[in-house]
Amino acid sequence: MIGKKNIVFGFLFLLLTAALGPYMVEFVYPDVMSSTGSKQEAVGKLQLLESNDFEQDLEPLPADAIAKANTAGILAINTYLNQVNVVNEIKGGPHAHGNLESLLNIAVGLVLCFISASALLKQLISWAFILGTVLHSGLLYLVVIFQLPWAGQLLGLGLGPILLLLGLILAGVVAATGFKGTPVSD
Repeated sequence: MIGKKNIVFGFLFLLLTAALGPYMVEFVYPDVMSSTGSKQEAVGKLQLLESNDFEQDLEPLPADAIAKANTAGILAINTYLNQVNVVNEIKGGPHAHGNLESLLNIAVGLVLCFISASALLKQLISWAFILGTVLHSGLLYLVVIFQLPWAGQLLGLGLGPILLLLGLILAGVVAATGFKGTPVSD
């Protein structure tokens, strides 16, 4: 069964992408929560100053004190946005694409078990999906999680999405012509 490797690969890759959830909770979200508290504290001070017409103890605050409070607020907001961006990069990149491409591999593996076509064509479809997944969401892991610049350059070539689209086209054509509805032997 040629599709078996896609099913196995799909479940293992899905495990890898599912593991990003605990990774984010353990290593990324604590920084977000910490920066959220710092942001709220700094912005709260600014709001209090503004609501008091920039007076403290009924005395106008000097410009440098206002500027320092403003700078602290801006830096706290910037830190918060940077931390949230890390979470969004993980969720929108390797996590989402990895889940989708894992399930796509599982589905194509199952479909290949019901298609009567040449073994070479089925192998081409099978490997197009596996290599496409590795060269797309696999490289996204290396870029986003491990921040490896060479992986970003390789990702920029677009080979993964091209292979996935090629696999989809071939699988569609082969399914239209050779789908049997019962398992076939390769």
